[in-house]
Amino acid sequence: MFENVLILPGLWNSGPRHWQSRWEAAHRGMVRVNQADWETPAYADWAGTLEAAVAASPAPPILVGHSSACALVARWSQATSLAAKGALLVGPSDTDAPSYPAGPTGFSPMPLGRIPFPTIVVASDDDPYVSLERARLFAASWQSELVIVPGAGHLNSDSGLGDWPDGLALLERMQG
Repeated sequence: MFENVLILPGLWNSGPRHWQSRWEAAHRGMVRVNQADWETPAYADWAGTLEAAVAASPAPPILVGHSSACALVARWSQATSLAAKGALLVGPSDTDAPSYPAGPTGFSPMPLGRIPFPTIVVASDDDPYVSLERARLFAASWQSELVIVPGAGHLNSDSGLGDWPDGLALLERMQG
């Protein structure tokens, strides 16, 4: 059973077929952090919403970020005085890459400081939003464990992960 897990979707939120939505629906201890603007977000707004969600948690939560939410967690972790138990950072979008969508502000440059709590970065070798080389750099910079899922694209609903039991196993390990 999962307790005190905050689900952090990336741009455009996570639809009903996305593993984040499926996890949230299946596990009472997982709560989505809803942002006011999923299309053209400002980092400061997303960070403020994350800060409030972590502050409201009964204990330091585990953060489950996808895509742009990985940059959110990395940058937020450098500025907050709050604690997280850990973070599972899946399919980190490279905010400095030409493939990064137009619209978001304040998410670049990609944060490369150490994240001060345990993290696991999950990346694919064919993600259109981050090269494997950059994903390796992010994991090394953040001092994260790196898990590579071959041929899984952006690790989103188009990847066909379903309930993504391998991801749940990583989260379970992190929860202890």
